[in-house]
Amino acid sequence: MSTVLSASAPASFEIKSANLPLVALLLKSADLARLADELKQHFGDMPDFFDQDPLLIDLSPLTASAEAEAPVDFPGLLSLLAGYRLRPLAVRGGSPAQMAAAVQAGLVPADDAVVQRVAASPAAPRAAQPEQVPVAPPAQPGALIVDRPLRSGQQVYARGRDLVVMAMVNPGAEVIADGSIHVYAPLRGKAIAGARGNPEARIFALAMDPELISIAGIYRTSDKPLPDSVIGRAAQVRLTAGPDGEDRLVIDAIAA
Repeated sequence: MSTVLSASAPASFEIKSANLPLVALLLKSADLARLADELKQHFGDMPDFFDQDPLLIDLSPLTASAEAEAPVDFPGLLSLLAGYRLRPLAVRGGSPAQMAAAVQAGLVPADDAVVQRVAASPAAPRAAQPEQVPVAPPAQPGALIVDRPLRSGQQVYARGRDLVVMAMVNPGAEVIADGSIHVYAPLRGKAIAGARGNPEARIFALAMDPELISIAGIYRTSDKPLPDSVIGRAAQVRLTAGPDGEDRLVIDAIAA
């Protein structure tokens, strides 16, 4: 027989479960000088790219490398990330010594957090993965539309949404979106989609001839020319999982 117990709720507060969307930094090296240089290359000309975004530091790539037991200078790392307007809150995937150092620096252990990964394609099956909780928010509806051509040195960023460009993106110009990028004209500059880690983002262009394309941090530059089947033609860029488990860019021509 069930017994119903009387109870009263506190008048001044309630405690509820909550989910916080996070940006994840997958740390692959403990060399902060190298990290600082690469962060500067990618975000040095975008001082407003991050906006006090909460951050999860994922050490699992580091522990799977030759630097598995390398000490991490967490005070230096936190200071470096703060310079890019990031707010590191939690850490996962490190060795016991690394996790202890992270906790001492004020980070919260979050080994149950799962970083969003790109889904496996039918042509490249991967081992079954546990249900994943995305740490980067998906792009929100309502695309940013740009009607004018973008000249060298100009930059457009669609924060939290898709970007639609109705005119040419010239060499030296940059188009960036947290969602997908649609260019209804030649794309000859840089296009960075899924800028905050959304692996479902794509890049579309009526004439694909970019200096750089990137989705969720996976990029390709013009140093490696596109195939003749897509360069200068209508094409899309997407992210897929390769047979080795590494995410890679795939470029497909769009049939007329």
